[in-house]
Amino acid sequence: MIRLTQAVIVEGKYDQIRLSALFDTLILPVNGFRIYHDRETLALIRRLAVERGIVILTDSDAAGFKLRSFLRSAVREGTIYNAYIPDRYGKERRKAVPSAEGKLGVEGMPDEELLEAVRRSGAMENTPAPEQTVTRTELYLLGLSGHPDSAKRRRALLQKLGLPQRLSAAQLAKLVTLQELTDLLD
Repeated sequence: MIRLTQAVIVEGKYDQIRLSALFDTLILPVNGFRIYHDRETLALIRRLAVERGIVILTDSDAAGFKLRSFLRSAVREGTIYNAYIPDRYGKERRKAVPSAEGKLGVEGMPDEELLEAVRRSGAMENTPAPEQTVTRTELYLLGLSGHPDSAKRRRALLQKLGLPQRLSAAQLAKLVTLQELTDLLD
């Protein structure tokens, strides 16, 4: 079990149960879109971001990205680490049918994928976040933004990195170093 200083914010109770086997920290479910109207939980998340930092770990589907975006905009102070799970298609064991997009959520991810997502965010103790050296100009020069085929190239790169296909170029730049990008594109 890995001890984290930061609190981990997840979508629901099954994600919380899943992560409690991997991380020794506060794991707080927001109960999906109910967080939009839950002032008490939002106040707690804001306080946690200031006091110890938070890791936002949501599913890689559209709903997960909406929740992540809402939380980032609602937390104006403190430290936020964004942990992204890769796009993996399938169905969680407890569900009768796959999700609307057919992707596994946090609860269905293998341990290694969850650990890597949190590690990559920079939240693990004694694990610094990647150097933030990738600029928009470098993304352009590498063909990952601003070109007719940039989205296709970026999706292929995201797949190699094990990151969700929905990540924008700006989000990608915050997660990897220039060296990682050039190594993967060669």
